[in-house]
Amino acid sequence: GDICEPDFIKQLFETEKIDIVLHFAAQTHVDLSFWHALEFTYVNVYGTNVLVAAAHEANVEKFVYVSTDEVYGGSTDEEFDESSPKRPTNPYASSKAAAECFVQSYWERYQFPVVITRSSNVYGPHQYPEKVIPKFISLLQQNRKCCIHGSGLQRRNFLYATDVVEAFLTVLKEGKPGEIYNIGTNFEMSIAQLAKELIHLIKKTSSESEMEHWMDYVKDRPTNDLRYPMNSEKMHNLGWRPKVPWKEGIKKTIEWYKENFHNWKNADKALEPFPATEPFAQPSGP
Repeated sequence: GDICEPDFIKQLFETEKIDIVLHFAAQTHVDLSFWHALEFTYVNVYGTNVLVAAAHEANVEKFVYVSTDEVYGGSTDEEFDESSPKRPTNPYASSKAAAECFVQSYWERYQFPVVITRSSNVYGPHQYPEKVIPKFISLLQQNRKCCIHGSGLQRRNFLYATDVVEAFLTVLKEGKPGEIYNIGTNFEMSIAQLAKELIHLIKKTSSESEMEHWMDYVKDRPTNDLRYPMNSEKMHNLGWRPKVPWKEGIKKTIEWYKENFHNWKNADKALEPFPATEPFAQPSGP
């Protein structure tokens, strides 16, 4: 079913006796959002409206809306906490920020027990290869170059999938209604450094010139935030901290893609560098 189908969603709540909702369903690829801004708005904002309204009507015990660190916009030095203003800079982040407002309004108006989470980038096995880590791994495993937007100096924080699962279980159990929680990590690296790390692990080289051979710098997208530094003390106070070290997580991830990439249909399409375009290009309507 589709979260944008109100009749289907209403029937789902009526027949399945759902008591808790974790709302992950979204269009999430930032590059694509510049091409398909209206589709992202439709799915992420309208779809969230449909879901939270049906959940409220069904009187569920807790509704967890999974948002993103990108709603804060970029920062080079300021660390964001949950009260920091939202300053999204791309259509994807804007749609998530708008959806947050609708979810929050159900707490303000009805005291409906919603919780919002904002997480750093997640990586690990099973992630569709349009995202940067599985994309670079899959390209290198096919003897193709990593395609890097702009300078490659943009820095990102990466959380292993099982750590994020633990965070959501913690929020389900301990998260207070009406609250927002940052799910972040201090582990951070630039996209260029990420590419070099993966080249070193997959191509077994430490030579700078050989690493550069596997890196292809392409035109940057219209906006590309430099960093998303988050303070996750509020989550730490609930008893959660990330546990999986980068070396362990990335090793498991590389091994998984080596064995499983071919199981996706048309996954090669996801490995193409997305052409940069003007912001908010108009698609055909949803």
